[in-house]
Amino acid sequence: MSSSDSTKDPRVSEWWRTSIIDMKPGELRYRGYPIQELIGNVSFAQMIWLMTRGELPSDAQGRLLDAALMSAVDHGPQAPSIAIARMAATCGVGLNNAMASAVNVLGDVHGGAGEQAVEMYQAIAAHIDAGALPADAICAGLDEAIAKYGKFVSGFGHRFHLIDPRAPRLLELVDAAAKEGHVGGHYAAIARGVEDELASRKDGRRIPMNIDGATAVIYAELGFPAPLARGLFCLSRSVGILAHAWEQTGQGGRNKGPIPREYVWAYDGPSQRAVPTAER
Repeated sequence: MSSSDSTKDPRVSEWWRTSIIDMKPGELRYRGYPIQELIGNVSFAQMIWLMTRGELPSDAQGRLLDAALMSAVDHGPQAPSIAIARMAATCGVGLNNAMASAVNVLGDVHGGAGEQAVEMYQAIAAHIDAGALPADAICAGLDEAIAKYGKFVSGFGHRFHLIDPRAPRLLELVDAAAKEGHVGGHYAAIARGVEDELASRKDGRRIPMNIDGATAVIYAELGFPAPLARGLFCLSRSVGILAHAWEQTGQGGRNKGPIPREYVWAYDGPSQRAVPTAER
């Protein structure tokens, strides 16, 4: 079958179906927009929105998404994903391998908090929409999240920062966008309510919102489904992963592990013992 005949075969054209991209020789359209019109007129953040949501965001929405994406690009080699990228680079692999190794550990514990926070915020919003008072909805949504994910509430508290410097700035941007009518501000209020409720449960000791909780506010305000929040975090953190993998490639080093080689891990197995001899 010739290539021209194959394009007419419905088995070929219907093998994959997508509303994302349309392509012909000399033509390339994303969600219907010609690529040459997008280039130079649409930011990378706006392009992410277009690809995942189907329509272009407003400039204000694009700026808010951009702020969330850039705020979470890196948190240093203490973050497992960054450490793994650097270790992989010392094993002689390429940048794509180092990046893939790092992204593969962005799971429920490291990388999933944003998704879980969006899920919690949206559950609280659903309780409010169903007629619950905001305070009752927050208690119910918080209890549901704790029952599902455990006592560490996704999006709140940080093992390194007493106050995560990224969160207040992101909330400032959300407040400004809400004041101008670009977002509703409802999820910012919900997140602050969760923070207050946590403090009341801790006898006044506050557990401040962290980067995951703050970016989750933005993703929820912008209408992103919770699972996409994790994908967006992967895109964001990939920037830091790439930077660290590239830096480590330039620094050199061979087979660097998670700890300096002069240190030894804790062993808690059996003491030295002899291998039993076979019975004759």
